[in-house]
Amino acid sequence: MDEQCPCLSGQPYLTCCAPLLSGTRKAETAGQLMRSRYCAFVKQSAEYLIQTLHPSKRRHDDAEQLRHSFIDTDWLGLTILRQELGQPVDSSGRVEFIARFLQAGRAGQIHECSEFVKEKDTWFYVDGSRQPESLPARNEPCWCGNGKKFKKCHGFHR
Repeated sequence: MDEQCPCLSGQPYLTCCAPLLSGTRKAETAGQLMRSRYCAFVKQSAEYLIQTLHPSKRRHDDAEQLRHSFIDTDWLGLTILRQELGQPVDSSGRVEFIARFLQAGRAGQIHECSEFVKEKDTWFYVDGSRQPESLPARNEPCWCGNGKKFKKCHGFHR
């Protein structure tokens, strides 16, 4: 059976984000680039993350910083909350998302409104503004998917 794509699109990884990460296909929308960048974090592809970062935002130590961020981080899921523009005919777009993770055993999330631009038919991530965290309630299921309530699992670290 095909591995489901980590971006939670419901599609097989080999036909969803894998062609983007391998460079055989370009993202057609800002949302597709957002999903593929999340997959790049899951798959620990610093190269893809740098390639899809707008050139004006790149720094000499990006690869080192990204590889360091991969240590002890397990990505648990991506939820796209809202998309504005970012379609194939657009030159810019915005995607609001929540990416959940465990880092060194602690539950966390990135809630961000990300800005994207398209230049010469290529989408790039420009930057994002962080939004307040939206943690599960104490009695809701934990993000890690083990079936325990958040308070009995990773919520106790808070």
